[in-house]
Amino acid sequence: MTYLHDIVVEAMNRLESLTKGKGLTTGEVRRISSALYKTIEDKSIDNVFTLCEHLLNERKSPLGVIAYDWAYRVRKQYNDNTFYVFERWLKEYVRGWGDCDDFCTHAFGELLSQNNELFTNILSWTKHSRFCVRRASAVILIYPIKHNKYRSIEPFAISDALMNDSHYLVLKGYGWMLKVLSQVEKDSVYDYLMKNKNIMPRISFRYALEKFDEETKRRLMKK
Repeated sequence: MTYLHDIVVEAMNRLESLTKGKGLTTGEVRRISSALYKTIEDKSIDNVFTLCEHLLNERKSPLGVIAYDWAYRVRKQYNDNTFYVFERWLKEYVRGWGDCDDFCTHAFGELLSQNNELFTNILSWTKHSRFCVRRASAVILIYPIKHNKYRSIEPFAISDALMNDSHYLVLKGYGWMLKVLSQVEKDSVYDYLMKNKNIMPRISFRYALEKFDEETKRRLMKK
């Protein structure tokens, strides 16, 4: 495990040097992640998660991207314990909106799409003290909605709970979720926005209506 971690760190350092201080793009990090994943001999979920934890403990953004990518790659092995591992990672390692979105729109979102019953656990995140966890409660729904695997999930319960959240990134997060939902449930999202347009913060409202046609947008924006 330590040897593999050393390879990752060395790869990060070399690419950082090649980019002359401009930083790494997510695409570059993902290419490194893919190449390194192929070198892991034991791809069992327990071993891969151990490696992921090792990377996350470094608390460096590029290594976090790799950890969440590897966690997604073992999605066919997810089991009853995976939610508790992922929830702990969310609360312990995720500190910004980028990490939140990367983790929740791939690995964690895939887990929820496999088991909608986990939604009852996610509802409690809306009351968490950290904005990243509250944002996650909305963003994690995007993956199952996009893949039409959200039968037992209640997206509006999340937006109701986050309606007037104190953090603008949480407001953007549930607005984004509603925008994605509008592409598969246009009428229900339209009705929801009409019902709540006088109380919903404008930042959330504008995100949510982005995919509607211009005429519908005008109706929704009309006071």
